[in-house]
Amino acid sequence: MRRPNIVFILADDMGFWTLGSAGNRDAVTPNLDDMARNGCTAENFFCSSPVCSPARATLLTGRMPSMHGILDWILQGNMENEEEKPIEYLEEFKGYTDYLSEAGYVCGVSGKWHLGDSEKRQKGFSHWYVHQSGGGNYYDAPMIREGKRVREPGYVTELITRDAVRFLREREGEDEPFYLSVNFTAPHTPWIHNHPQKYLDLYRDCAFTSCPVEKRHPWQIDFSEFNHDRKEMLKGYFAATSALDFGVGEIREELRRLNLDRDTLILFSSDNGFNCGHHGIWGKGNGTSPFNMYDTSVKVPFIAFMPGKIRPGIRLKGLYSAYDFFPTIMEIAGLSYKGKDLPGKSFAKAIFTGEEREINDCVVVYSEYGAVRMVRQREWKYIRRYPEGPDELYNLKTDPGEMLNMIDKEAPELIELLNKRLESWFSEYARPETDGRQANVTGAGQNKKHTASGFEPGSFQMGYETLPIRQA
Repeated sequence: MRRPNIVFILADDMGFWTLGSAGNRDAVTPNLDDMARNGCTAENFFCSSPVCSPARATLLTGRMPSMHGILDWILQGNMENEEEKPIEYLEEFKGYTDYLSEAGYVCGVSGKWHLGDSEKRQKGFSHWYVHQSGGGNYYDAPMIREGKRVREPGYVTELITRDAVRFLREREGEDEPFYLSVNFTAPHTPWIHNHPQKYLDLYRDCAFTSCPVEKRHPWQIDFSEFNHDRKEMLKGYFAATSALDFGVGEIREELRRLNLDRDTLILFSSDNGFNCGHHGIWGKGNGTSPFNMYDTSVKVPFIAFMPGKIRPGIRLKGLYSAYDFFPTIMEIAGLSYKGKDLPGKSFAKAIFTGEEREINDCVVVYSEYGAVRMVRQREWKYIRRYPEGPDELYNLKTDPGEMLNMIDKEAPELIELLNKRLESWFSEYARPETDGRQANVTGAGQNKKHTASGFEPGSFQMGYETLPIRQA
């Protein structure tokens, strides 16, 4: 039996709340909403870390940040220039694309890489069109095409879409299955003066009721976009989202034109969530100092779509994580892999049938960002900050919006139980040399790869300042 083609579309900084299919009445996302309506949605899918590079590395390798050693977004090591040398941060780990390539898949990537050394084709990819650094202005983006630096004129979301379509056309008539990563930089900043008017016009009269106006969080960092007009920022964020959705539509249309749509599984998710005023925050996990683990930062969309193979309207209720993605892809492709110490479990059967089993006990998922770790059950979320806190505890049953920290109000026995579960899980999967608790992760970027003895001084950029709270 021929293995399925796979297209994995990954957004950048998109919270679970963003899409129309999640109940957002502001968002204009018809193509993704159609995929959700006629496919499978995991309603509780979580990133491994609320910032891009660690989260993407987990998706690719199935390892937590404290296993693969990318603990912050990559600042140094993307390109060779006077100030830096390229660093292949994941050199010692196989990604699922390595296994796919070895099994005969033709693997391509279009868009954001941001896992170090953007100029070198790696991880089984034969088609290589990536952003040089990981993000920036949406127009005239600096890209790498098959190892060569190019400055691409045009809007980068459309450029990524165009390249993805080109890859699909090149597969017409070929016998080998293919895998394609479409890694949009949207809806990541910048939002102001960076998006075509046709997408901005979709939100000309939008009230943006999905984005609350709340008192600024006391931990809010000095976010560069913060001083812009709120409505203009939201117009940019949602315009970027709609442009991405339009790109998804073009990719789907090309698959139909090539008669590949029924042989191709489309997966959609985001690297991490994002707050657009939620909790009084603009940003993601490093939008605050200390880092936050609100669901708006760690919970992301997940959609699977394959006409004739996935039953329409499946809504998975269990708790799933980015570390489950690797084994899921491998099972879908019918492949085995080394690394039985990986924490994730496949939920491939649930995607295609809706039949959920006790994956992750359907109870617990974990996330981390440097010295901040989270264990999340259906009812409780416990966040521990090493070494001295402040820690948090939320009752998600009575307080789904995470508005009331119960750390000093709940029985110490419960906190101890959750802490033991957290400590036990990470003691099994974290490596001493890459343990986030031992690294000075600031949220301002990672400069160096770990060594056998750990992280050298200067491995992480100096941190941001917390904004002073303005008096009303």
